[in-house]
Amino acid sequence: YEPHSYHPPVDVSLNHSYHPQSRRWLTLILPKAQDPFFFYILVIEQQRMIIPNKHGEKLVGLLHETESKEIVILCHGFKSTKDYNTLTNLAAALEKEGISVFRFDFAGNGESEGSFQYGNYYREADDLHAVIQHFSGESRVVSAILGHSKGGNVVLLYASKYQDIRIVVNVSGRYDLKRGIAERLGEDFMGIIKKDGHIDVKNKTGSYLFSFLDVYDFLSLCSSRLCMVHQGSICCL
Repeated sequence: YEPHSYHPPVDVSLNHSYHPQSRRWLTLILPKAQDPFFFYILVIEQQRMIIPNKHGEKLVGLLHETESKEIVILCHGFKSTKDYNTLTNLAAALEKEGISVFRFDFAGNGESEGSFQYGNYYREADDLHAVIQHFSGESRVVSAILGHSKGGNVVLLYASKYQDIRIVVNVSGRYDLKRGIAERLGEDFMGIIKKDGHIDVKNKTGSYLFSFLDVYDFLSLCSSRLCMVHQGSICCL
């Protein structure tokens, strides 16, 4: 075949005002035009950000900046981080649609400050509120919040408390928080907590303390009913 004699130049502009620890990813995007030799490069910035929560703890996150006004916030699950593959894959998919994404570590997890706690749902909802307030203060529109596993419960709790985000996505959130506690801690966990004030839990991912406040935090979320739609099926919890 005869090669094309003209190839449009590739124009890549980088905003150097970004945080020096930001990571740059180059994504090749083929156009809808018929010329198979034409392509352009979309540069996605991953900007490391620190946002304080209301307790003064520093929450660390990564902003996938596509320069869209709207932004989606992703929340990780139990003993997880912002770098969990489900969140990174979702961020990449949203990037391709030109939507900015922010994924962050709750206090006591990953790179963020604070002490890890087993329950902590209300404090994590407050962490999410601090993040949303930050971006709202920068005239960004938080169009959706998405949580995976425990993060799914956190975004639902946030939505019930603040009612300011129109799209709330729960990915594999737990539905009966009473179940699973004894399996994790042992059948006599309440007796140990009443005696010692806490129970020291060790597993393959590390150790943590489980206190009476954690039990209360868990069970206090179990009194509400919720209607979820899964691929056309209705599930009432």
